[in-house]
Amino acid sequence: MRYDLNALRSLVALMEERSVSRAAERLGISQPALSNSLNRLRLLLQDPLFVRERYGMRPTEKAQMIGPIIAQALQQIDAVVQEQQEFDPAHAKRQFIIAANSYVEFILIPELVVRLQKTAPGLSIRVVPFGTSISESGLVSGDTAFALGRVVDPPDNVVVQKLFDDGLHCVVRAGHPAVSNPMTKDQFERLKHVNVLPPGHLKAGLFQALDRVGLKRDLAVSLTHFLSVPDLIAETDYCATLPNRVCARLAQDPRLKLVAPPADLGRFPVELAWHSRYRNDPAHAWMRRLLRESFGEL
Repeated sequence: MRYDLNALRSLVALMEERSVSRAAERLGISQPALSNSLNRLRLLLQDPLFVRERYGMRPTEKAQMIGPIIAQALQQIDAVVQEQQEFDPAHAKRQFIIAANSYVEFILIPELVVRLQKTAPGLSIRVVPFGTSISESGLVSGDTAFALGRVVDPPDNVVVQKLFDDGLHCVVRAGHPAVSNPMTKDQFERLKHVNVLPPGHLKAGLFQALDRVGLKRDLAVSLTHFLSVPDLIAETDYCATLPNRVCARLAQDPRLKLVAPPADLGRFPVELAWHSRYRNDPAHAWMRRLLRESFGEL
């Protein structure tokens, strides 16, 4: 019996996305092409496989039964093919999807792009959000090549490697009249604070650190990205408590100065994670080394 591997990939994509448009985008094909693949599978398997509902595509019992088996088989085929491929970064053409929080995007992605431009100009990256759960990043299905951030409770098919630890520092405007270095507890708690709320565990870690040392903040502004901080802090008497590597970037702005918080707020890990299907992929292994080197330079 002949099997259409592209049609089988369409089945897996639809199982995981539950949407024709999202599955087609993920596979890099048109929606009509995906529908044609699905129709061929329906004829082969004598089953509708998916039923359209108000909020997406619901798999039938047969699709739910065979979907995981097909996904595992395709992963094994990919692994065999990838092991046989040689990788030449100077001439390779490939896109890597990286799930990253705003912290990683702010401090790492520029350095990574500079390195790629020099050593692998045919490689491109697409950054997608790394939210509160690793399952939301596309890493568990293997569609996202890497996740960078704090990885909590990864499944067995995800490999996690610690890159480094980072700590926390405070940023205020240069010439701020009401702070010493380090700040006192009274100074910290009298100030208005700017809070950066990236998705994921980095956010929770800061709140837990402050609770642990008994520090309170009078929050005036909550932001979603570190890029918004410099102008806001430079024009106010507010304070922001941020990761050290972010602070190192902001310290290049003469309008700002760094001061130590009134207590040790501890450290948090930054981790690199990937699906085990890429373990022996030469291109993926090369990219993992580049990511580790880029962080090392920081």
